[in-house]
Amino acid sequence: MAKRVLVVEDNELNLKLFCDLLRAHEFTAEPVRDGREAVERARAFKPDLIIMDIQMPHVTGYELILELKADATLKSIPVMAVTAYAGREDEERIRAAGADTYVSKPISLARFMDAVGALL
Repeated sequence: MAKRVLVVEDNELNLKLFCDLLRAHEFTAEPVRDGREAVERARAFKPDLIIMDIQMPHVTGYELILELKADATLKSIPVMAVTAYAGREDEERIRAAGADTYVSKPISLARFMDAVGALL
């Protein structure tokens, strides 16, 4: 059975790119455009991995990672943070919140898939 990946990304082009790339590698990808829906969708979809944009309107990926990791049923799901943030302190803060890996935008397709593979 294909591994399930929840993709939380507010940018439509990035969301399509990530989902298309995952599907091309035989993953089941579930898009989430609004971070406010991410936790509930994670509970319903039961993903093997969550790919999380950090900079989103309404709720940040950082806040969502904290919420996911505080939830007993979701905390074991690995989280890959994908962000345009470039500062070292940002990466450390996001990892401290519970992200298992950190990929900066613009992404390298090969590096993105390597990071997905390493988490699954």
